[in-house]
Amino acid sequence: MAEEKDKETKPKATLIKHRKEDERRPDGEERTEKKKVRVVVKRKGKPRPADSEVNRPSETPVAEKPAAAEQPVERPSRPAPRPASRPAPDHPPRSSDSSPPSPPRNRFRVEGAPEPPPSVRERQIGQPYGNQPRRPDGQPAAGERPRPNFIPRGEARPPRPGGPGGPGGRPGYAPRPGGPGAGGPQNRGPRPMGGRPPRPGAPRPGGDGPPPPAGDKRPGNKKFFKAKKKEYVSRDRFQERSLQYKPKKAMPKANPVPKSIDIMEVVTVSELARKMNLKASDLIGKLMSMGMMVTINQQIDAETATILAGEYGCEVNIVSLYDETIIATEQDKDGDEIPSRPPIVTIMGHVDHGKTKLLDAIRTTDVVAGEFGGITQHIGAYQITLPSKNRITFLDTPGHEAFTLMRARGAQVTDVVILVVAADDGVMPQTREAIDHAKEAKVPIIVAVNKIDLPAANPDRVKQQLSDLGLMPEAWGGSTLYCEVSALKKEGIQELLETVLLQAELLELEANQDCNAEGRVIESRIDQGRGTVSTVLIQRGTLRVGDSFVAGVFPGRVRAMFDEHGVKVEEALPSMPVEILGATGIPNAGDPFQVTSSEKLARQVGDKRQELRKVEVARNVKKITLDNLYDSISDGGIQEFKVIIKGDVHGSVEALQSSLEKLSTSEIRLNVIHSAAGAINENDVMLAAASNAIVIGFNVRPTPRAQDLADQEKVDIRKYNIIYDVVNDVRAAMEGMLAPDLKEETIGTVEVRELFRVPKLGTIAGSYVTSGKVKRNAQVHVIRDSVRVHTGKVVSLRRFKDDAKEVDAGYECGVGVDGFSDLRVGDVLEVFEIREIAKKLSDSN
Repeated sequence: MAEEKDKETKPKATLIKHRKEDERRPDGEERTEKKKVRVVVKRKGKPRPADSEVNRPSETPVAEKPAAAEQPVERPSRPAPRPASRPAPDHPPRSSDSSPPSPPRNRFRVEGAPEPPPSVRERQIGQPYGNQPRRPDGQPAAGERPRPNFIPRGEARPPRPGGPGGPGGRPGYAPRPGGPGAGGPQNRGPRPMGGRPPRPGAPRPGGDGPPPPAGDKRPGNKKFFKAKKKEYVSRDRFQERSLQYKPKKAMPKANPVPKSIDIMEVVTVSELARKMNLKASDLIGKLMSMGMMVTINQQIDAETATILAGEYGCEVNIVSLYDETIIATEQDKDGDEIPSRPPIVTIMGHVDHGKTKLLDAIRTTDVVAGEFGGITQHIGAYQITLPSKNRITFLDTPGHEAFTLMRARGAQVTDVVILVVAADDGVMPQTREAIDHAKEAKVPIIVAVNKIDLPAANPDRVKQQLSDLGLMPEAWGGSTLYCEVSALKKEGIQELLETVLLQAELLELEANQDCNAEGRVIESRIDQGRGTVSTVLIQRGTLRVGDSFVAGVFPGRVRAMFDEHGVKVEEALPSMPVEILGATGIPNAGDPFQVTSSEKLARQVGDKRQELRKVEVARNVKKITLDNLYDSISDGGIQEFKVIIKGDVHGSVEALQSSLEKLSTSEIRLNVIHSAAGAINENDVMLAAASNAIVIGFNVRPTPRAQDLADQEKVDIRKYNIIYDVVNDVRAAMEGMLAPDLKEETIGTVEVRELFRVPKLGTIAGSYVTSGKVKRNAQVHVIRDSVRVHTGKVVSLRRFKDDAKEVDAGYECGVGVDGFSDLRVGDVLEVFEIREIAKKLSDSN
């Protein structure tokens, strides 16, 4: 047994290993040397007990346990790292024998290194450790493990190894890092709770450096932590200072007030402030100084906005709602080749001068036969192809005076105007109006002298009349082109078309076809089974089926397209009129038509325009104020004639409404409470019944349910096909509502010659009828010395003693005047009657 135990404790072999170590010489030179280190290889220690013996009490007698160290050593704190440039220590590595032996845990161990402390596992195997009762002198009790670092109460703590006053330490500095030999003895003994053992190997560089200042006697660990504290405080102060003095972001400069802005007739204060790049509070303060109390969402008129913007040097331009909600369009590039487009020609002139007949001769059709009364009552758009493959688009406008807006609208979208003048009639009022529209639109005019086949035709007289209006013929030294034609016999048609093409070449008409379509709404109507049908004239781009668009204030999507012959087409090029389906409402004639990039954008623009349209309508409604309240009450005799207008197309409805509103006078006012295109429906009848109005249908009829409801509610529905009849009937109805004029008509003159006093009758004048006749109960003026002194009634009329109903001239009679007894001889009695004379609308203006 002894031999086996000796084999376990006897080293098996001794190895010599080389270890590199950096060293600084006294002359300051650094170099690296290899040093020999002896490594002792031992056998394994005792095997660990089985798990069943872990909690078994230790069988080792107390006497066999190693004694505690004579000089207890305090457990040092972990030293702070030292720079590698500090010189190596001069003293050799030291070792301490104060640590009790413990079973080895590592196979290899550096010679001279302290024994590692016991592990937690070893303390659990019968070796009590922890807070247990001990003897006052510090000696371990029975069954207690010795405590090498225990210091009895009342005794001074010995100096720490490596600390001030300790072996190998430097006063005022913290212990050096590293293993044994790095600035003092590092043998710390067994650590409680299984702490980490010292790092094996050669001592780390860094020996004794220069001594600290003499006045600094603080312990090293305190100085270390205080220095760290200062570092933390300094870092916090730096961060606080960097945040405090951090440069602020530069505030964006306010945009200057523009020189001019575009607004509508009504604008809110917030919208005006946004356009002027100002705060709304600034404008409100300015308005308050001007004596106006407003809020940020209150509306102000254009005049007030102009004055307010003038205070900031800004000019205001009044625009329409379409200019306010502009849809971005694609601009033509400079280098692109833009193809030419067909010319758009509008035929204008006086009524019955042969405009539609001339267009029929050009198109070889018969449109006049299908029109009521032989007159055009809406704009027609057509495109023809000549034998030379050239195309021309024609717009036929009405010539009646009621269609002024249609003629003006046709002049705005056209390139050339053909002014048709009858050779027998000459220049008429609508002829002058058409010339004014064309000049205002700056459109060239080609004069077509029609009906030259009539015997009374006088083309020279027509040229003379037009020359006085500024249309000098080329033959007379002017610049206006003239063509003599006969639409009935189709004479001069080819020369007229060649003149149109020549004028179009001079204008150099071009249009981009590779962009979103733009154009104008010519007409719009409600078609049974198809919904809203709008006639659109494309001016730029290409319109395709499926495109999203905005027509006026209504968005939509093209569901189908048809040409003027009713043929379905897939796309429409510039200068081509088409009928499209898909609008959500009925746009007004003349409204702009634009294709948008998406259906969402079309809805947004449409909603915005509808809101602005409501603002315009609300502004035009006349409301009662304190200023006009008295006038409204005093004008109690003013009557109102209410009508509802429904037509086949919007242009005809618009023209009819304009014509009827012109009939209003100071005594009676015509109020169109509703007008739209489409058939007469139940809503129209209910509105008429509630407002006591009549319904006028122009080229439309009521639905069966609407007719039944009208019969039930006693609503008058009038149906017309010619605009003349509508105007005449409405004029007669309005004249019937006027109060008749009262006129005095003298029927006789009586001269007073005698006076009689009759009981119960008063004074009776014996008179002689000089002219006319006298009637009982007739009105009479008593005139004395050419002055009217009384007006009364003839209550008594007698001839001799008999009562008479009337007395003719040349006879004597007795006359009694009601309420007047101061008759005198020589007075003249004028007998008269009051007659009612019907008043005309022209008389009441």
